[in-house]
Amino acid sequence: MERVPFQATSAGAPYRDIARLPVAVLLDNVRSLYNVGAFFRTADAAGIEKLYLGGITGHPPQRAIGKTALGAEESVPWEHVWEPAPLLDELRARGYEIAAVETALHAVDLFDWAPRFPVCVLFGHEVAGIRPELSARCDTRVRIPMLGVKHSLNVATAGGVVLYELLRKYRGLMR
Repeated sequence: MERVPFQATSAGAPYRDIARLPVAVLLDNVRSLYNVGAFFRTADAAGIEKLYLGGITGHPPQRAIGKTALGAEESVPWEHVWEPAPLLDELRARGYEIAAVETALHAVDLFDWAPRFPVCVLFGHEVAGIRPELSARCDTRVRIPMLGVKHSLNVATAGGVVLYELLRKYRGLMR
C-alpha cells in the first residue's frame, strides 16, 4: 500500500485553514530526553506555535532527543529558559490562557475544557509534577480522565492526548 501525505487527501481539507495551532507548550524540568524528543515529534504533527523547554529539561542537540524526534527538533520552533515563571507572565500579557496539565483536585476534565486560544499548556517533572510557583501562575488546571488503576500517563503520552484534543477543539472553532 502506498503512503500518501495526509494533506494530499480529502481528509486534510478541514485543516487547510490552520497554518499553526495557536498553542505553546512549556515542559518544565522534564528529565527524560526521550520524552522531550517525543514532544518535539507530537508538536510538529499537531502544528503548534512553539515548544518551551524550562529548567533542567534537555534541549537539542542531544542524541536521545533526535532518536525520538526524528528530525522534528529542526522544524518545531523552540526555546530553552532556565526560569520559566517570567515566560508564563509574558505569555499571559500576550493573551495566552495558561493551563497546567495535572491531576489537581479542582482540575477540569480535558474533554469539558473550553480553552481560550491562544493557550500555553504546561507539563511538569515526570514524578514531582509542576512546581508550585508555576502552578500558581496558571489560569486553568486540566485533567486527563483516568479510568484504570494508575492515576497518570507518561508525560509525552499525556502531551499527545492534550495537543490533539486542542487541535480538535480549534478545528471546531474554525468551522
